[in-house]
Amino acid sequence: MGQKGFYFDMTICIGCKTCQVACKDKNELPVEVLFRKVRTFEGGKYPKPWVYHLSMSCNHCAEPKCVKNCPTGALYKRKDGIVAHNRERCIGCQYCVWSCPYGAPNYLEEEGKSGKCDMCADLIDKGKNPACVDACMMRALHFGDLEELKAKYGGTSNIKVLPDSGITKPSILINPKPIAKKGV
Repeated sequence: MGQKGFYFDMTICIGCKTCQVACKDKNELPVEVLFRKVRTFEGGKYPKPWVYHLSMSCNHCAEPKCVKNCPTGALYKRKDGIVAHNRERCIGCQYCVWSCPYGAPNYLEEEGKSGKCDMCADLIDKGKNPACVDACMMRALHFGDLEELKAKYGGTSNIKVLPDSGITKPSILINPKPIAKKGV
């Protein structure tokens, strides 16, 4: 079984945040907590302004810092590469929150524990897509075996606003707008 991951096509995302809302609803998250976040970056000046959107959740990294630094084993990798979270084992120390270079785990104050995207593992186990993927009206977000996604779409996990992919080897591929590419 290969590493599961996401593919995000930045060139067609309109920043509607439907994926973010679907994730929030699916996970019944409190008001200020998001497991998937859509961020907007803009710049330039007339006559050449630019804007792009980035939809990110946990990247289910090949070398996740959150798993490595979790003292209780509450965070672990499944055989399919999904970084899962056992809330029963979580002690709320927030090491995962501090360790993740992508800011994916959240501290859930009401529970006194951490939480994060699990790629909708319950849906995946039933052969379905994560809620965020099916909610994307522009079809900018895809899910599947990372090698198959790479063969079909290409993409990179290195863009200007993200940490270097060599740190954790994230399971995300992005088709970036030219302005978002590193070195531009």
